[in-house]
Amino acid sequence: MTWPMLFGVLSLMSFQLVDSAFIGQLGVLPLAAQGFTLPMQMVIIGLQVGLGIATTSLISRVLGADETLRAKQLGGLVVLTGALSVFCICVLIWFLRSPILSLLSAPVDVYPVIDAYWPVWLASSWTGAMLYFAYSLCRANGNTMLPGIMMMVTSILNMVLDPLFIFSLDMGLVGAAWATIAAFGIGLVVVYPLVLKRHWMSLNWQGLDVFASIKELVNTMAPAMLSQLLPPMSSMLATKLVAGFGAATVAAWALGSRLEFFSIVVVLALTMSMPPMVGRMLGAGEINKIKALIKLAVKFVLIWQFVIAAALFLGSSVLSSLLTSESTVSEILSLHLVWVPLSLGPLGVCMLMVSICNALALPMRALLISGLRLFICFLPAIWLGTKIAGLEGLFIGAMLGNIAAGIVAWVFYQQGMKLVIAKYG
Repeated sequence: MTWPMLFGVLSLMSFQLVDSAFIGQLGVLPLAAQGFTLPMQMVIIGLQVGLGIATTSLISRVLGADETLRAKQLGGLVVLTGALSVFCICVLIWFLRSPILSLLSAPVDVYPVIDAYWPVWLASSWTGAMLYFAYSLCRANGNTMLPGIMMMVTSILNMVLDPLFIFSLDMGLVGAAWATIAAFGIGLVVVYPLVLKRHWMSLNWQGLDVFASIKELVNTMAPAMLSQLLPPMSSMLATKLVAGFGAATVAAWALGSRLEFFSIVVVLALTMSMPPMVGRMLGAGEINKIKALIKLAVKFVLIWQFVIAAALFLGSSVLSSLLTSESTVSEILSLHLVWVPLSLGPLGVCMLMVSICNALALPMRALLISGLRLFICFLPAIWLGTKIAGLEGLFIGAMLGNIAAGIVAWVFYQQGMKLVIAKYG
């Protein structure tokens, strides 16, 4: 179940990285605008991923009870709830853009770029969220092949359309968002008919207690969503801290964050594929299999991410020059790549434990791990780092914060397993 998602997520991250590389050729201001957009993007992604977690958890359990009609009806509820929720968030972000940028300490010359970019970017975010909800229904029904293939197809489309919209049509930064809308729009036209054809969703809720189902969905969804919304809150605070070093540092931080997403692609695939597996084992009472599976995954993540960190360290200068034409941004990005990738293994363990706790019906523990990771481990570490060692201390702090988060997450997962064993034997 993991490998189709691996290639799908890898291609998705590849297009985002290529997207950043194209934007990097436009200069510091567009890159800085993308840096200030990233926290808001994480808010929307947090909302859609939280709903996706709830979808996988709830529908897989319903399917395990052989309630196929109810699973299909819940699929329709998920899509409608997600469409309305993300739309409302996008509208809110647009109308609050000035206070948001002020809160993030954005320089005045970035505001006009944001005003032109955000309307199209928000539309692209809604389109991407709708496609993600369809992928969540596929995974909940045990199919990772369709979303994996379509993530690859839409990513390739996006990479092809990017230079056309950005350079050939001379749209600049806005063109990147239009390319995303076009690629994801094609994905919607392909995926939703297949989801309907395979009876994975329905808007016919006859015989379904809609309010009870929504309540059940919210009970699972709320902690998962809050857990996913904590990172953008942390990102906003981190961006405000980084902004104190100037626009070039914000641009380098944004590029480094994109590279981090790309580097942990295997972990992201595992967080998508493992919850249905763990949920089914939990339903069957196979606790020892769950523990063995998780230990295997943790060992793999630590070894794999160490190899990736070594590769990024060796290629830091080449990657920096490829991703931006600005020498100042390139130098700061190289510094990022020396320190932060060393901690992506423990960070991956932390992310995996959050996903696993949700699958083990421990959403509040998952929320607690997320909160401790960001507000006790990561943010204090980068703040202390900047106070002690300036710009380099920022990245050393990020490294130490990620390592501490991995250790904390593992301890809390083990404590949670004791509760699961007590409940399920």
